[in-house]
Amino acid sequence: MAKLGDVFRIKTKFGFAYFQFTKRDKLMGSLIRVFPNRFNLQEDEIKDLINSQTNFWIFFPVSAAEKQGIIEKILHAPIPDHSSTFPLFRNGIANSATGKVTNWWFWDGEKEWKVGVISNEQRKLPILAAWNDTLLIKRIEDGWLPEKDPR
Repeated sequence: MAKLGDVFRIKTKFGFAYFQFTKRDKLMGSLIRVFPNRFNLQEDEIKDLINSQTNFWIFFPVSAAEKQGIIEKILHAPIPDHSSTFPLFRNGIANSATGKVTNWWFWDGEKEWKVGVISNEQRKLPILAAWNDTLLIKRIEDGWLPEKDPR
C-alpha cells in the first residue's frame, strides 16, 4: 500500500514522469504533486526533483494504479516543507455555451466558499478534480498547468 512521501513514475510518450503521494482526503482520495516535466531521471536527479516546486496538484487513485502496474514506486522521501500543507483548490462548473467558469469556488480541504471571478494569480491554484491515468499522462505530455486551463 502506498505511503505518504512515496515517489512514483508513470510512462509517457517522452519516457517516465514523476510524482509524489502527499495526502489522503476522505472525500477525494489520494493527492499527488506532479513534478516539472523532466523525464527518465537517475535516482540522484529524482531526489533533487523532490525538493523542486510542484508543477500541479491532482487527486489520483495511487493504490489502484500501483496494484495494476500503471505506476511504479521508485523511492520514499520526506515531503518538502513547501508541499506539506494542503493546497487551496479552485472549483467551478463551466457554462455549456461558453466553456468558461464565471463563478469559482475555493476549497481548502475542509470548507468551500464562493469567490466568483478569479484573478490571473488565482488561476495558478490547482483545480479540484480526480484524474485517471489516461488523463494524467495526457496532461503531463501536454505540459498542462492550472493557469493554462481554458475554463
